[in-house]
Amino acid sequence: METRQSQVLAGLLGVCVGDALGVPVEFTTREERLRSPVTTMQGYGTYNQPPGTWSDDSSLTFCLAESLCQGFCLDAIAQSFCRWHDQAYWTPHGTVFDIGMTTAAALHRLSWDQVSSLESGGRDERSNGNGSLMRILPMAFYYKSLEFPDLIHRVHQVSSITHAHLRSQMSCGIYISIAIQLLKRDAPEPAYFKGIQKIQKLYNQPPYTSELDKFARVLEGEIAQFTMEAIQSSGYVVHSLEAALWCFLTSTSYPQSVLKAVNLGGDTDTTAAITGGLAGLYYGVEQIPQDWRDQIARKDDIFDLAKRLASALTSEN
Repeated sequence: METRQSQVLAGLLGVCVGDALGVPVEFTTREERLRSPVTTMQGYGTYNQPPGTWSDDSSLTFCLAESLCQGFCLDAIAQSFCRWHDQAYWTPHGTVFDIGMTTAAALHRLSWDQVSSLESGGRDERSNGNGSLMRILPMAFYYKSLEFPDLIHRVHQVSSITHAHLRSQMSCGIYISIAIQLLKRDAPEPAYFKGIQKIQKLYNQPPYTSELDKFARVLEGEIAQFTMEAIQSSGYVVHSLEAALWCFLTSTSYPQSVLKAVNLGGDTDTTAAITGGLAGLYYGVEQIPQDWRDQIARKDDIFDLAKRLASALTSEN
């Protein structure tokens, strides 16, 4: 019987292991990855970091998860992100080595301009990188204690700390809706179909209708039917959502899912982190290869965080 703690750990490790697999080859091309595919945990490469090193994707996921241990407070979440940026909090080795421009700009507004967490995120169309989607997974664990519309509203708020454009908010909402179905033990394809059906009940009304066309490939329920050539793996949030869902839905194991994501090239760590969150929830901790788990930086701290968050969530129900 799967416990709340094992589900939380599977999600957090799922994100983190995927992230760490992608870090050494971030920004390499798909052609390079096809010629020399990543098959296991490796190190150095792009950022010259040892094997098992995770990036801002996992750091901000852990900051969010730790904030949720004290209950939901948007300002506390925002301040934890600033603490990561300014003090290297929740970094694997005490340094920040990767940050997106939209996230950096938002955290600058929070720290230096004293802007509120409801006003800090970029709102223009160019502010639609994948920086909020990559860290949003812990919000799915609230599915038992909040009504779905209330949960998605909070998801939108958490996205908006750094990425406040509707497109980024909706990408997070779609992802969390599918993640919730996986937590309810649906198989990947039913989780995808139920997740998009449920979220469309919220998004088939203003102001969201103005952005629905951007998600047509996902919301039509056919993303798994596309060829790899039709899937892009840039840092654009819609590309990242499509790529993660495609990798997850066209694979039959955690390793296959995240390696497929890494070997798309481009934004390898983030595509694999987003994919890994879903794959971790579905396949569970034990299906993440032991040697990958053993190499992860600060593994004991991550296990402790999962325990604390599971305990906090249990007390809320």
